[in-house]
Amino acid sequence: MTTVRVAYVLGTTAGGTGRHVAMLASAVPGEALVAGPSGTASLFAPSVAFEPVAIRDRPRLAGDVLTVLRLGRLLRRFRPGVVHAHGLRAGALTALALSWRGRAALVVTVHNAPPAAGGLAAVYRALERIVAWRADLVLCVSGDLAARMRRLGAREVDLALVPAPSAWSESPAAVAVSCAAPLDGDGRPVVLGVGRLAPQKRFDVLLRAAATRQWRARQPAPLVVIAGAGPLAGDLDRLAAELGVDARFLGERDDVPALLAAADVFVLPSQWEGQPLILQEALRAGRPIVASDVGGVRDLTGDAAAVLVAPGDPLVLSLAVLSVLDDERLASRLAVAAAARAGKLPAEAAAVASVIGHYDRLARLRAARTRRA
Repeated sequence: MTTVRVAYVLGTTAGGTGRHVAMLASAVPGEALVAGPSGTASLFAPSVAFEPVAIRDRPRLAGDVLTVLRLGRLLRRFRPGVVHAHGLRAGALTALALSWRGRAALVVTVHNAPPAAGGLAAVYRALERIVAWRADLVLCVSGDLAARMRRLGAREVDLALVPAPSAWSESPAAVAVSCAAPLDGDGRPVVLGVGRLAPQKRFDVLLRAAATRQWRARQPAPLVVIAGAGPLAGDLDRLAAELGVDARFLGERDDVPALLAAADVFVLPSQWEGQPLILQEALRAGRPIVASDVGGVRDLTGDAAAVLVAPGDPLVLSLAVLSVLDDERLASRLAVAAAARAGKLPAEAAAVASVIGHYDRLARLRAARTRRA
């Protein structure tokens, strides 16, 4: 395998994408440079060069022009063999910055689905086209995104491997100490949701599920516990109060595996997901899972390791959760299937090897084309 100099470009991230880039940048067999928002610098090892570049989550013409110019200068100076951008905006801006003859090969990983409607939808369609037309390789975190990029004419598309961090383990005593206070449901079963408190995660649907007649009629009624932080924290707290739902909001936690171990059911009510790290953690924990059947979720769970439901329907979600709580054999089958499925999840080593193999191949192709030109 040849040594490849790689530049990584990323935009605003809540953590998952940044951790994935940090994993790759630390493992690449060559010099690595990361360009991204200054707030992401702490994610990377001191051995990885970092340059702050403002790539915001929403388009701003003047700011984007400055970003393209700064990226162009950085990449000309660093002279990478491969540039790997993460996210549609980062990918499109990087594609525009890579305009010189003999430029590096461009890889773009698409981590999220674009908005389905509204003013931003048209903007993201344009970003998708730029990425499809200019990238040498587009990696997608789910099959639906891969199909979308192929329809747009991307020259090469493959599925990305986005593994959760290495398995975490604690003793039963440590789990009990960590979880006794937040997950003490006074005999009620605990229904756990974990994630960023943002619109895509649809925790409002979980709260509305807890407000259904069927949920309230169960004795004892399940307790909703949600771990995470984000822009909708206040809205979700108010919604729970309006609905009369007894929900506990834990904020950001660093003991999520312990919370999973103490929960009766884990729920992923998202409108869309790729390869969610929290779902991988729930599978590793062997928890009964109820999840939205969207994006790459089924690719992770298969047909047996979760009860999969259509997104956005509180009653359907409520009935699915109650079916698990009220059927011990179903809950046991789900837990066993989850643990088995966890053994098939992508490992960090496999993810790194796959990406580095792409880098090596693309760098060789690019070098051969440059020699022929």
